[in-house]
Amino acid sequence: MNSSSLADHPRPASLTDLFVSFTLLALQGFGGVLAVVQRELVEKKRWLTREEFIEEWAVAQVMPGPNVVNLALMIGGRYFGLRGALVALAGMLAVPLVIVLLLGLLHAHYASYPGVAGALRGMAAVSAGLIAATGLKLAGTLQSHPLKLPLSLFFCALGFLLIALLRVPLLYVLLGLGGISCVLTYRKLVR
Repeated sequence: MNSSSLADHPRPASLTDLFVSFTLLALQGFGGVLAVVQRELVEKKRWLTREEFIEEWAVAQVMPGPNVVNLALMIGGRYFGLRGALVALAGMLAVPLVIVLLLGLLHAHYASYPGVAGALRGMAAVSAGLIAATGLKLAGTLQSHPLKLPLSLFFCALGFLLIALLRVPLLYVLLGLGGISCVLTYRKLVR
């Protein structure tokens, strides 16, 4: 990204702002933070455009480690270099780590209660719904993708089929479909 596009939209005011923002994002994202991160960083804070978010999220997904942690590192690094990346990482991990440890202790004590199992299943369903809603909200950016909407939707459907129905490991799908789509996109961009 060039420096003029960085100046075109708001940015974190300080390292403290970056830390607090990513801590609050992490605390809102039980079971998955894609929906929360997209809403906060694109719609509310406007640190990224929708297209920038899609690009950064795509890179974050193919890097090893949790997607949102990778995204935090990239955004922190974008605005404040290595210090920003480390501060964003600390924001994503510090307070949630303490909460997870406490919840782990509580779960170990109350796991045998049927209500606890039911509550966890309910939270998983809500999380899946949030992820699906965010995917639909971001699908509009596929219209401006070099591969065009029909081919992009084909890759999405094929990825779903391979992972959800045929149980192909995610790594193979990412390498296979991701590699093919990257090559096709590159060819379109070069033309």
